[in-house]
Formats: sequence, C-alpha cells, structure tokens
Amino acid sequence: MDGESDDADARRGKHRKSRERKPREYKPREPRPINAAQLQELAVGYAARYATTAAKLRRYLQRKLGERQWTPAEPADIDILVARIVTLGYVDDRVYAASKQRDLTARGFGAGRVKGALNAAGVSRDDIAAALAPDDDTPADPYAPAIAFARRRRFGPFAREGTPTDPARRARELAAMARAGHDFTVAKRVLSAVDEDAALGFLEE
Repeated sequence: MDGESDDADARRGKHRKSRERKPREYKPREPRPINAAQLQELAVGYAARYATTAAKLRRYLQRKLGERQWTPAEPADIDILVARIVTLGYVDDRVYAASKQRDLTARGFGAGRVKGALNAAGVSRDDIAAALAPDDDTPADPYAPAIAFARRRRFGPFAREGTPTDPARRARELAAMARAGHDFTVAKRVLSAVDEDAALGFLEE
C-alpha cells in the first residue's frame, strides 16, 4: 500500500509541475511602421471623428509618431500635413471656438472658463476674441450663464431650502462660480438674490 501511495503522490506531483507555467520573458513590442499616407489617414480620421483644432490635431499626430516607426527617408512634416487638413476644411479653429463657446455657456460656464478652455485647445487670440464677441442679435449677458450655473448646482436662491445664509457656504459657492469663469460681481449678486424670481430678474435689466 505504501508503494502505491508513493506512486500516486509522484504522479500528482508530475501533473502539478506540468500545469505550472514558466513565467514568460517580457519582450518589448516593436513599434509598427507608418508612412506618409498612413499618417494622413490618421489625421483625416481623427478630424472626422472629433471636433478639434489644428493644435490638438498636431499633438495627436506627434503622439502617434512617438508610438510608431517612421519609415520614409525624409522626416515627417506634421505642420504641412495639418495645414493641408485645415485647407481641406476638416479643421476650422474659429468654428470650433464658436461651438465650444455655445456649449460651455449653455452649461453655465462664464467667459473666463470659456477662454481658458479655448486657450488649452490651442485656439488663437483672434479666434477666441471672435467667439467671445457679443452677437448683434443676441448681446452677451453675463447673468444668463451665471444663473444657469447656480441653478444647476443649486446655489444661492436655487438651493432646495431657499437662499442659504451661512457665510462659509456662501464663500464656497462664490469660489465655485469664480472657478467656473464667472465675474465676481455678477456671481455675488446672483448668490445674494432673495429668491429665484429676483435672480431671474437680472436677465431683464
């Protein structure tokens, strides 16, 4: 019996060893090759999928070049490629800036936040100025986005329990509105309104 038990243990040991896998040696993957045609295809595909700017497209292509192996003898000229994509109309910084301004304003962000977002996207000063310039038909109203932001966050007169009087809470709300790009005077006035109707009355001034 002891011999049979020893044989069974030995067989189980062999099975366990056969199931044990040796750790694989890590071998870094070779970067995939890329040429000019493929790079242009990436650029067009990116511009088609996303609302973007020339600067953001340039950063995307630079990242892709860092991940791939450039095969042509001549170095890649990303600036020429980006300029070609812009000329074809796939990327338009001014259109992007206007769209981003409308989106952020509708979400309750102020001009300061809009300007910061457009700066980060690489939009030029002229295009930012055009996006922030008041429209002849609908003049810019700093109270509209401030009220939208306060309503969404339930600040000031839009709080469930009415206009809060706690100074610490008021300071936190004012700081949040400042981070959202709202003018300090506008934000303070909205937060100090006695009720929603009083806040909405600022839109009619």
